[in-house]
Amino acid sequence: IMDGNGRWALMRETERTEGHRAAEAAVYSSVHGALNLGVEWLSLYAFSTENWRRNDAEIAFLMDFSEWLLHEERVEELRELGVRIRFVGRLDDERIPDKSRAYLDDISSRTAHNTRLQLVIAFNYGGRAEIIDAVRAMMADGLDPAAVTEADLEARLYLPEMPDVDLVVRTSAEHRLSNFLLWQASYAEFVFTETLWPDFRAWHLYSAVAEFQSRRRRMGAAITE
Repeated sequence: IMDGNGRWALMRETERTEGHRAAEAAVYSSVHGALNLGVEWLSLYAFSTENWRRNDAEIAFLMDFSEWLLHEERVEELRELGVRIRFVGRLDDERIPDKSRAYLDDISSRTAHNTRLQLVIAFNYGGRAEIIDAVRAMMADGLDPAAVTEADLEARLYLPEMPDVDLVVRTSAEHRLSNFLLWQASYAEFVFTETLWPDFRAWHLYSAVAEFQSRRRRMGAAITE
């Protein structure tokens, strides 16, 4: 959960958009770190369904991926590294500019053959919205409510093939999930760091993974040893 861009900018007495722009280094350092670790799925929370409450100038900036998150040179770099870029969220929202929607479609298609790392970018995403959309899909498919299973709902999530989340890392010392991957993160481990997102680097990811590896995951079961 990429948090702290605004505070990073405030500490430097500059515009919030500069915090978002500075976060590019954190994104790509984290991607390279994930590749070094052999991670197969990495999800980034780029824009939530609640972020529409921000001011128009900031929203307009965040809508332009090529400006702050996915520069053309970076996209090509990721493509060559074997990274597949995928987007999840309410991507058909009419508030998303046509230019932005076309750009994310282009990026997705250009990297669709890659398999080394699945980079999932949550955009106009909310965990509650995803579950609601899955329920609506089940209703549209005429499923018997009394017979619905977890598998039925999972099959209608935005990215059904995405595995459950093992580790959630949140920056900037905030200790909450903020409506991110509510279904998939039901048994995830959490690591919180005081580091603001623009200052986050691969070694912070390595530290979080090391802490994760030191924990004993019970998945609801009792420890018997």
